This record gives sequence, C-alpha cells and structure tokens, in this order.
Amino acid sequence: MKPQTILLVEDSLSDVDLTKRAFRKGRILNELVVAEDGEEALDYLFGCASGDAARCLPALTLLDLKLPKVSGLEVLRRIRADARTRRLPVVILTSSREEQDVAAVYDLGVNSYIRKPVDFNQFAEAIQHLGLYWLVLNEPPPAYSG
Repeated sequence: MKPQTILLVEDSLSDVDLTKRAFRKGRILNELVVAEDGEEALDYLFGCASGDAARCLPALTLLDLKLPKVSGLEVLRRIRADARTRRLPVVILTSSREEQDVAAVYDLGVNSYIRKPVDFNQFAEAIQHLGLYWLVLNEPPPAYSG
C-alpha cells in the first residue's frame, strides 16, 4: 500500500518550512507535496483525478486561504464541485481570523478550519493532533469510481 500523501498548499516558504519541522517533530512521516499557489494545487489535484486517483490523490489537503493566482476559497470551491475530488478531506490552515472566511469555507464543505498558532510548539502540537486524527483515526471516504 502506498503511503498516504499530504498536499500542503502554502505560498509562504517560511510557513512551509515551519510545517515540515512540525511534521518531523510530530513524527508524521507521510510524503508532503507542496503547491505554492492555488493554480499549482488545482493542477496537481486534477492531474491526479484524471489518472489513477486512488494512487495519486492526497489523503489530506492542508489549504491556506490567501494564495496567489487562485485563492484558497476558489481551490476549495473547485475541489467540492468535482465528483472526483469532492470527498477529499480538506483542512484550512491559515492565519486568517476573519469570521467571513470561516463561514465561507464551511459553506463550501471544508472539513476543518485551523488558525496557525504563532508559537512553534503550539503549531507542532496542532499538526501532530491533525495528523493523528486525519491519517490514523479518521475513516476515509471511498475513492470516486465514476
């Protein structure tokens, strides 16, 4: 069985590095694929969805909201609009504290919304809990077979 992949959609290189460190500290050894903007994320996801989705699509997508080219909100909208990716677990991982952002992503069917803590130890703990829940405890939905 192929190890479960995590897609991190994040344009800040320092946040990417911070997330990688938090994964290592939490002993989350899954492959981490990084997309630096919304367009790259969509290319990755829908490139996978058009091929062997069961082998390629990530087990979990961590999505920032404020992205270049295509916003995180639009990425989520497109994920949920397509039957091949509709069931993918998507967690918003952002620094946004805007109530309208929280409402908008839940309206679009996001699975969870996590604000990035400023403190590294708090962030690492949040990532460890996130990984434990989504990659170990959670029962994933069946892959699209359409």
